[in-house]
Amino acid sequence: MKQEIISRVIQGDRDAFRSLYDEYFDYAMRTAMLVTKHGERAKDAVQETFLRVYRNIWQYDSSKPFKPWLYCILLRECYRVMEREKKVVPLAGELELERVGVEPKLPDTSLDVYDALQSLPDMYRIPLILKYLHDYSEKEIAETLELNVNTLKSRLLKGREKMRDRLGGEPHGSKA
Repeated sequence: MKQEIISRVIQGDRDAFRSLYDEYFDYAMRTAMLVTKHGERAKDAVQETFLRVYRNIWQYDSSKPFKPWLYCILLRECYRVMEREKKVVPLAGELELERVGVEPKLPDTSLDVYDALQSLPDMYRIPLILKYLHDYSEKEIAETLELNVNTLKSRLLKGREKMRDRLGGEPHGSKA
């Protein structure tokens, strides 16, 4: 079904692109919120991602799953938006605007986990998001992030350790 929609998008069918957009928008927005930690930046990254997908869909290799290809573009856009924002100097006394847009829908019991995850450096946070929230395989994550699989495994391990420390957990296998 997706391959049929993608073929129609390649041929210029805007309705097919709209259905692809509708199918992946929520996924992309939640992911962008987790990566950028900011509503407006996430919106910018998602908008630019779908523009790039539309313009470059002909480069998509239909022998591979679509979602990792989309995710790779989304991550690059999130990084680009975050880099651009680092260069912006805030005005003195400027109040931080309230977040506008889509907030991740998490149950109240997950707020500590969400805060702990958001406090991690990107090099640990993003692999954890891909592995445990999006169920990507380690090989898919390594390809998406352009990392060696062993480097990825190390980052996942350190990321889990940092999460455990932030949540006040005990090292695996320890006895109380």
